[in-house]
Amino acid sequence: MLCGMTKNPDGKAAGNADGAAQGSQQPRRRAPAGAAVLREDVTEAIRSAVFEELAAVGYARMSIEGIARRAGVGKTAVYRRWRSKLHLVLDLVSAIAVQGLPAPDTGTLEGDLRLLYEVTARALRHPLASQIIPDLQAEAARNPDIAEAMQKALREGQEGVASGIVAAAERRGEVRMGIDDEMALDLISGPLYWRSVVIRDPKLPKGYLEKLARATAAALKAL
Repeated sequence: MLCGMTKNPDGKAAGNADGAAQGSQQPRRRAPAGAAVLREDVTEAIRSAVFEELAAVGYARMSIEGIARRAGVGKTAVYRRWRSKLHLVLDLVSAIAVQGLPAPDTGTLEGDLRLLYEVTARALRHPLASQIIPDLQAEAARNPDIAEAMQKALREGQEGVASGIVAAAERRGEVRMGIDDEMALDLISGPLYWRSVVIRDPKLPKGYLEKLARATAAALKAL
């Protein structure tokens, strides 16, 4: 989301290292010490622009120029933060893994799974996600750095939540203690990603998430 920028008479944003416009011959007003820093609102505008640009043109055609134009900043504002579009995308994908999803706490294993699937399905149906994830997966086949970042983001983002769901189910006695975490992660995350990301089914059948939660809960209890 873009924020307004207050400018000095010389045309440069006050106390802003990211101002795109600069005065020509007029004397510059000295910024207060420590004021010329990377503004968080500009950084967020660039991040939003990256997601939108990825969805619009894909990674291969994405450029720093296009990102800057969409964010309403100069190219130097982007380069101050990231050396290249690869580093920019890797940083954003890694940030997704760190943020993760909040672990559901409904009081039952099936309820936790149902809530997780509802949140995940909604996120995967978002127009940006539905375009970006398949594009980056295709790019990952050609770029090992992107492949590693994608694997880290997808795995860690789901692994933390799945572990929380399983741990809560263990405490409640719904599943046996010490079940196979790797198998649990596959059971919890696999089916929905297969349908939404691989097959890219635009609309889930009625009652699908409820049935999936019930079936997954039964499978976890059988481990």
